[in-house]
Amino acid sequence: MLNQDAITALAVRLREAGRTREVVEPVRGEIALDDIASAYAVQQANVDARVAAGERIVGRKIGLTSLAVQKQLGVDQPDFGTLFASMAYGDNQPMPLASLIQPKVEAEIALVLKRDLTAGKHTFADLIDATAYALAAIEVVDSRIRNWDIRFVDTVADNASSALFVLGSRPVALADLDLVAAGMTLERDGEVLSRGNGGACLGNPLNAAVWLADRMAQLGTPLCAGDVLLTGALGPMVAVTQPGTYTAHIEGLGSVRASFA
Repeated sequence: MLNQDAITALAVRLREAGRTREVVEPVRGEIALDDIASAYAVQQANVDARVAAGERIVGRKIGLTSLAVQKQLGVDQPDFGTLFASMAYGDNQPMPLASLIQPKVEAEIALVLKRDLTAGKHTFADLIDATAYALAAIEVVDSRIRNWDIRFVDTVADNASSALFVLGSRPVALADLDLVAAGMTLERDGEVLSRGNGGACLGNPLNAAVWLADRMAQLGTPLCAGDVLLTGALGPMVAVTQPGTYTAHIEGLGSVRASFA
């Protein structure tokens, strides 16, 4: 585990990279590949800095829910990051592309909670009971690490490579959805760039949500009523290289648009 001075220095480096939009080298040169605790400590230092600056936490995102990507990065678990109100955009609300570094978009199913999840071990029933509704969502991921040259500790330290997120406006009860079979297409100007379904997210988006609920409760920061959970990508990420609108269609949840100005 790194000492506090080293954790603070890495957190400042990543925070400044985001502010100046100047990429940095991977942090795994200073955090051992198996030192997950230090990577999360760096992430938490920047979460604390944002909260101290007046930002509001509105939920969490789950990353690395693809088993293929986990294998690529040499891990057997997802990761998580923190969502802030400043990261949230509405359906088709213009987002400034110039504020990002090397963005990509991915379509996801978002869950919005109606009660806290404080148990040490949660079940599908707990998550279903605690979920107010689901929404179609697009997450805009971005890396402060040069050329997306990341391993697990790099993305964890970098708030799970999070940037922005867009929520759809059609809330749907879980009873009215087939989370596993829900098909997804992500397109730009009518061209389909990514396809997938709910089964691509750890076999079922609720698997990801249960993992997150357990993890956050164990850390003493349980998920709370009103939190937004981005449960993970339903298909491959798509790089955003120019202004335009990316539309995700998710069966049972309708559509959501990420518009880059």
